[in-house]
Amino acid sequence: MRNTIQRQLILNAVSELDIHATAEQVYDYVHEMQPSISKATVYRNLSQMAEAGDLLNVGTFYGAAHYDHNVHEHYHFVCSDCKQVFDVDGDLSGILDSVKKTDEIDITNFHISFSGLCRGCKAVGA
Repeated sequence: MRNTIQRQLILNAVSELDIHATAEQVYDYVHEMQPSISKATVYRNLSQMAEAGDLLNVGTFYGAAHYDHNVHEHYHFVCSDCKQVFDVDGDLSGILDSVKKTDEIDITNFHISFSGLCRGCKAVGA
């Protein structure tokens, strides 16, 4: 995969936004710096970079795929009120080992996300 100026702008946008951005958010951010870039280019490059392991496709929440520049093993929390996606820490290796043993499968990749109310939304409702 070639490292084009557009690809680098998109990768930088995901990192600089640091919000588990949707493709639309990345497009808006990149379009400010490079007005000639198309949505199709942004969407295609995000997909290709996630496939190549340069970005992490966190999953689709509320109708939009979210992307993360942190490609290391970690988990996510999605707030059901403000719809933000957050990184969360935790060790779920026991669950993975259990699934492997129970179902006799080899797990090569996984995405685990939690949902509920984030700290900010919880405080507003308190």
